[in-house]
Amino acid sequence: MVRGELSQSLRRAIESLGNLPRPQCDRTIRYPRRRCQLSTIRCISTSAPRHAELVNDTPEKFTAAPPINFEQQDAKGGKGGGKQLLRTLRVVPASPSYFSAKPTFTDDFISLQALLRKVATLPVVPPSEAPKVAWKTIDQYRIMTNEPVKTQRFHKMIHILRRLNCIHPSLMPEEVLQAMQRYKKASQPGDIKPKPGIIDELGRAKGVGRRKTSSAVAWLVEGEGEVLINGKSLTQFFGRLHDRESVVWALKATQRLDKYNVWGLTAGGGVTGQAEALTLAVAKALLVHEPALKPALRRAGCITRDPRKVERKKPGHVKARKMPTWVKR
Repeated sequence: MVRGELSQSLRRAIESLGNLPRPQCDRTIRYPRRRCQLSTIRCISTSAPRHAELVNDTPEKFTAAPPINFEQQDAKGGKGGGKQLLRTLRVVPASPSYFSAKPTFTDDFISLQALLRKVATLPVVPPSEAPKVAWKTIDQYRIMTNEPVKTQRFHKMIHILRRLNCIHPSLMPEEVLQAMQRYKKASQPGDIKPKPGIIDELGRAKGVGRRKTSSAVAWLVEGEGEVLINGKSLTQFFGRLHDRESVVWALKATQRLDKYNVWGLTAGGGVTGQAEALTLAVAKALLVHEPALKPALRRAGCITRDPRKVERKKPGHVKARKMPTWVKR
């Protein structure tokens, strides 16, 4: 019974709704339909691909600014209106990196990267066979650009420059050489070359050597192996056996003791310093006669000057570094 009564009450409610006036019902239903229709249109428009809009979109026509006429008249009727207009124009910087903290470094780094991409396909040589180049230090580059360049960024630039320097010398482009010239030091390793030795009309070759405060000059001529130092024989001038062997060590290492005569002059320093100065002088003179002996003399340690010296004494010290004994009382 209850179910039947409920169904009858529901039926009566539906019938009462159907008897409502039509204009009010249409007004309540029409607006929701409009809203639904607008939302569907919006969804359809946004679901279209963006690349289609970019392809179909035409760029706006660009119109350049008219040229400035410096002879035009100003508002008061006098000349100079163009110059007045020029003062109000915005100055455009030459570099797009102008407003950064390091515009010069940024431009240099970007240009080197672009140059490396351009020549990346050229054949290269190993770094050990590449030409020796002395690059500017970071302090020199900071002074040149007047910018606080960081060490890490500067090392990245040097890495690019070393990669460009490894391009095969026969295929090195001219623009790469001009770009690298900006970052090279004024003096390069190969710029300073020693003068070639000369053998005079008497067959003598001259060599100069130094050690500590001693200096020596030696003349080498083909002979039977005689040695004369400051007008004295080798045994008279040097009492120690070690000093005697030091003088003729270049000849002994190359097995030329009985082939050349040595005449030397030495001054300054002590006996050991003079003997080692003569070692370098005799080796340089021997290289004039036989340049092919350079690898053997280098292995023997005869053609490189020993730069070691006694450290100077400091004020308040007993010696160079020794301090006076500290006493509490």
